[in-house]
Amino acid sequence: MEQPDYNNQVLNAAQEHIREFFDKNIPAEYVYHDLTHTLNVVAEVREISSRSEVTEKEAELLELAAWFHDTGYDKGPEHHEKRGGEYAATFLANYEHSKEDIATIKRLIMATQVAYQPQDLIEGIISDADLSHLGKKTYWDRCGRVRQELLMTKSFLMSEQEWVDFELNFMNEHRYFTFVAEQMYNKRKLKHIKQLRKQKLRLNPKEITSVDDLVRRDKTKDKVKKKRKKKPKISSEVLAKKDFALKEMNLGRGVETMFRTTYKTHINLSSMADSKANIMLSINAIIISIVLPQLVPNFETTPKLIIPTIILLFVCLVAMVYATLSTRPKITEGKFTREDIEKKRSNLLFFGNFYSMDMEDYHWGMTEMIKDSDFLYSSMTRDLYWLGIVLAKKYRYLSRCYQVFMYGMIIAVIAFAAAFLLF
Repeated sequence: MEQPDYNNQVLNAAQEHIREFFDKNIPAEYVYHDLTHTLNVVAEVREISSRSEVTEKEAELLELAAWFHDTGYDKGPEHHEKRGGEYAATFLANYEHSKEDIATIKRLIMATQVAYQPQDLIEGIISDADLSHLGKKTYWDRCGRVRQELLMTKSFLMSEQEWVDFELNFMNEHRYFTFVAEQMYNKRKLKHIKQLRKQKLRLNPKEITSVDDLVRRDKTKDKVKKKRKKKPKISSEVLAKKDFALKEMNLGRGVETMFRTTYKTHINLSSMADSKANIMLSINAIIISIVLPQLVPNFETTPKLIIPTIILLFVCLVAMVYATLSTRPKITEGKFTREDIEKKRSNLLFFGNFYSMDMEDYHWGMTEMIKDSDFLYSSMTRDLYWLGIVLAKKYRYLSRCYQVFMYGMIIAVIAFAAAFLLF
C-alpha cells in the first residue's frame, strides 16, 4: 500500500523505523501480523481520524500507536501489546514528547487487544482500525492469513468446518465502536457474515438454524437433484483408472491455503535442516582446527594423548560427513518430453526437473498444466511428496550427525580423562 508523504518529522522517522524493524525482527511465520497489516491499520487510523472529532495532536498519537501496535510480535504474541508500548517509548525518547503523550500511546496500543472495551473515542478509533479488514474486500485474504499463521506459529490446525465456525462466532461477537467505522465497514462486514453462513450450511447441511436456512437447503437439494439427473452414469472401471479425482472436488480457498501452508512448512523445515547442518559443520571444523595444531605435535612427548585425540578427530570427521550429506544437492536430468507432459507424468514446478528443457517446451508445458486443474493439482501433490522424501533424507542424516557428535564427544571426553587419570 502506498503511503502519502508526511510533514511530521516524528511520523516520517517512525515509518522508516517500523519498516526496518519488521524486515529484521518479525519472523516470516507471522503472515497476518506483518508489515502489510500495520500499513493498513495506519491508513485506516488516518481515515477514521479525518472523519472524527479529534485534535491534530490526538491524530498524531493515534498514528504513532498504529505504527508500533504489533512490534511486540518479535518475541511472540504473548503480551505483545505491552512490548509494543515499550518499543514506542524507547523510540520517542529521542523526540520531544511528554510523559503524558507516551502514556497515551501505550494506552492506545493496549486498546488493540481483542477483548478490550474502548473507554473513549481515540481508543475506539484504533480498535476499529485494527479490525477494519472485517468490513473490507481484503477480508478473505486476511482471515486466510490468520488461519495460516495459527498453523505455522502454534501448530493449530482447524478443519474447514471448525474454521468457518470460529470466524462466524468472532464476526457475530465483534462490533465497531465508532460511528465512522460503522458507516465505513459494517455493510460489507454483514455481507461477509452472510457468506460465512452459506459456507457453514454447505459444509453441514444438517445444521438448520432458521426458516431461511431451511428454504435455502431445500433449494439446494432441488438443484442437486436436477444436476444428478443430467449426469450420465460412470462405470466403476472408469473411476478405477483415474489416478486422482480432483476434478470432482470443490477446489476452493481451503485447498489453496492447504497447499500454500504445506509448501511454506516444507521450505521452513528445509531451511532449519540446512541451518543445523551448517552449525555442526562449523563446530566440528573449529574443533579439528584446534586439535590438530595443539595436540598432534605433542604425541612424541605425551603418547597417552594419541588414542583420545584420534577418537575426537574421528568423531568430528564422521559428524561432518553426515552434516555434508544432509545438505548435498541431488542432480537430476532436468528434462521432460512433450509426451511426459501430455500423459501428465511430469512435474514442472521444481527447477531440477526442467532446467535442461528448451524455453518453448517449458512454456508450452506450463500452459498445458495451468489450463488443466487436475494436472496442476496433481503436479503440486507430487511436488509435495518428493519434497517430503528429500526432507526425510535430510533429517535422517542430520539425526545421525547429532547422535555421532553427542555420543562421540562423551566417549572422547572419557578417553581423555582416562588417559590422564590412569596413565
